[in-house]
Amino acid sequence: MSSSDDDMPLARTNGHLSASKVSKTADNAMGSDSPNQPVPAPVSVRNGPVNGSPRVNGNAKRKSRSSITEVSYKDASDSDDGPLAKRPRKVVEDDSDDEVLSRKPKKLPPPANETATVEDSDDDLPLNAKLAQKRKIIEKNAEKEAKAIRANDSKQKKPTAKKAIKEEFDDDDDAPLSAARGKKRLSNGAATKGKTNGVKKEESDSDAPIRKKVKTAPPAKGKAKAATSAATKKAPAKKAKKEESEDPENEDDEEYRWWETPKDDDSIKWTSLEHNGVLFPPPYEPLPKNVRLLYDGAPVNLHPEAEEVAGFFGSMLHQKHHVDNPTFQQNFFKDFSDIIKRTGGATDRQGNKVNIKDFSKLDFQQIFDYYTSKSEARKARSSDEKKAEKAEKDKMEAPFMYCKWDGRKEKVGNFRVEPPSLFRGRGAHPKTGKVKKRVLPEQITINIGKDAKVPQPPDGHKWKAIQHDNKATWLAMWQENINGAYKYVMLAANSAIKGQSDWKKFEKARELKQHIDKIRKDYTRELKSEVMADRQRATAVYLIDKFALRAGNEKDAENEAETVGCCSLKYEHITLREPQTVIFDFLGKDSIRFYDEVTVDRQVFKNLRMFKKSPKKDGDDVFDRLTTTQLNKHLGSYMQGLSAKVFRTYNASYTMSNLLKSLKVENRTLQEKVKLYNDCNREVAILCNHKRTVGANHESQMEKLADRIKGMVYQKWRQKHMLLDVDPKQKKKKGAAYFEYDEELDEAWIQDHIAFLVEEQRTKIAKKFEKDNEKRQADGEKPFPDKELKERLKAADDLDKKLKKEFKTKKVEAEGKSPSVDKIEANIKKIEERIETLRLQAADRDGNKEVALGTSKINYIDPRLTVVFAKKFDVPIEKFFSKTLREKFNWAIKSVENDNKWEF
Repeated sequence: MSSSDDDMPLARTNGHLSASKVSKTADNAMGSDSPNQPVPAPVSVRNGPVNGSPRVNGNAKRKSRSSITEVSYKDASDSDDGPLAKRPRKVVEDDSDDEVLSRKPKKLPPPANETATVEDSDDDLPLNAKLAQKRKIIEKNAEKEAKAIRANDSKQKKPTAKKAIKEEFDDDDDAPLSAARGKKRLSNGAATKGKTNGVKKEESDSDAPIRKKVKTAPPAKGKAKAATSAATKKAPAKKAKKEESEDPENEDDEEYRWWETPKDDDSIKWTSLEHNGVLFPPPYEPLPKNVRLLYDGAPVNLHPEAEEVAGFFGSMLHQKHHVDNPTFQQNFFKDFSDIIKRTGGATDRQGNKVNIKDFSKLDFQQIFDYYTSKSEARKARSSDEKKAEKAEKDKMEAPFMYCKWDGRKEKVGNFRVEPPSLFRGRGAHPKTGKVKKRVLPEQITINIGKDAKVPQPPDGHKWKAIQHDNKATWLAMWQENINGAYKYVMLAANSAIKGQSDWKKFEKARELKQHIDKIRKDYTRELKSEVMADRQRATAVYLIDKFALRAGNEKDAENEAETVGCCSLKYEHITLREPQTVIFDFLGKDSIRFYDEVTVDRQVFKNLRMFKKSPKKDGDDVFDRLTTTQLNKHLGSYMQGLSAKVFRTYNASYTMSNLLKSLKVENRTLQEKVKLYNDCNREVAILCNHKRTVGANHESQMEKLADRIKGMVYQKWRQKHMLLDVDPKQKKKKGAAYFEYDEELDEAWIQDHIAFLVEEQRTKIAKKFEKDNEKRQADGEKPFPDKELKERLKAADDLDKKLKKEFKTKKVEAEGKSPSVDKIEANIKKIEERIETLRLQAADRDGNKEVALGTSKINYIDPRLTVVFAKKFDVPIEKFFSKTLREKFNWAIKSVENDNKWEF
């Protein structure tokens, strides 16, 4: 890259732009340091906790590149549409990307071989090499499958034009030929993407294609035949579409099996919609007169609105990571001060004005103690009181929980208006601590059917607006005051409209199967392109495909957290280490730190060195000749609706599909089958970069689980000695070693365990005594006297004596009615099975400590894969999906219930 000023457009005098062309000299220079030995690529080379703070861009704003709408193939000096000028930055010393990491004062996480491994193995192959090999095999399978799909499609397209038209239209002789040609079909049956309503963007993920394909001519008269998905081809529809004349009231309790006749048309979402609006939070209850905010040691009186805000901060003093955060404190105090001034100021007991201007003089302890005592009182309520309150709450929420959508009863997801509070944000959000104001009816827009009764707003209020937009899927909407974002009341996750959205997402990923080999072949070739824009684009697609990076969009740095994606990576977000290791460190989606060390292909490493070449420095864009708009437009040329997010869904689902196929599940126990599935899920999460930091209580949880296992081993030892009590000859028959302590047990632990068992027995007796008294009081009887409890606790004392005697004498009396050798041996077998189950659970939990299985399972792995695995190997679906997920993925469970051979 030329470093002369002529290569930089005048509009970016404060930034550094890569040359438009890549010379052979510059290309060769980037590969001067050759690798010492072959390295597996691409794969993550670490799977450990992230320590330290992310390196972000200080106080500088992100530089907008919104003016770059077309790829620049000319040299920068000749371009008329160069990027906008960058904002001035603090001068930073040039830092070569080739500098060894040891010179950089940054603490890095441990590599994979120092942390959890994905699978147990006796060989010496490193974890990253194993995963790289698996990924290589899976990508080879993907290439073969893509070619097979295209070959099969070409065979099916050979019929004559008349036959093709007949297949395209369902008994519609009036449909013109132009309509038949205009009706574009997705090869695997995924629904074509329709219009949005201009207000709601279902999932803002910075990945949506910017430009849609040219609209095709719709059929003139008659209906075009619905696209048939791969799933519906294998499992033909059993139900015909209901006649429009049917009474919708009779359909309330009938399941709507939309997946059997999925809709292509996304424009009209409903024809009738009825609902009861939203549920507002209760009004603020002022503090008692003896509870006050203190300023400089003296109590102050505040207007109820200001007092409520003081309560927000005071009630969360125990959340140190928030209240001790300087940004949180500054934002809170600014808003709090403004509210105090607006509501008349603060006064002391004598009514004199108090000027609150120093945050450090505020004392919220009385408020914290008050809310803590209220919380403890709520927990101490009787079960009857809790049931009564829940019944009252359910009665109040009942009218809002369901709506009528095209005559069907559908559950509403988030019908509650958010209560006022302090904004937390995720990660290092610049607005953390600001006051989220109470939402009033005057801010809320209601979306409802024209013929439906409009919900009544609270007394003395009115709605902001009433609209009847049947292209929208939200029921109510308002704008919150922190980021100006719109909040929507939507249907629940298990609703038909949400299910169809999920279905279309996974069908879109399935469609990518037939294009993936061509996309990978093209970007691999363009990694060496002479055109810098093409080389940058190819490198970005490589990173998105291999490491699940999001595409990234421009943000308003003043109003949003400084988060980035692939296209908006800055110089400081990437560190390079020879021969081909790339270290990413930046704030990703939701301000969550993205840190990963990855091994990349050598050419990608060379390209990143080139994109960071001097005079670039901190704050400069790595992909300075690429925008998200250009990237998505390019991806859309392969397949309609293709975006970076589709790659994540495809890679997760396709990888999971291949891993499940390779499992040897026969003759396995239920728990072993569950663990095999979770092992596959874990590998998908690692390969797709779905990591998490180790939980704070993970170690303590593992210790408790280890103690449970030891406890079962101790019970097995007791059962073995009961065997001797029933039949002393068993010692000779089984051998003396059979009756000795297991290796993991020691006498000190057993003594502690005996004390634990006795204390556990005491606790159970005390709780049972308390419940019995509650029941007697409810029946109008006198409670048991305290001497009754003392009498019951004698059982715990007897247990203590018994276990201590067993420990001393190593003799155990047989328990139970009519103990026998067969019964005791059956007990021993049950305990051994339970121990094995617990050991598998422990291994599973420890393996998952740094991997976010839920992210993959909920969002990126096609749920039909899980359902088919469960049915094929007779595993209850409850082992994989919670009740909430079973409701969300009801469409997946039902759509393949009779098709165990379904494939992604």
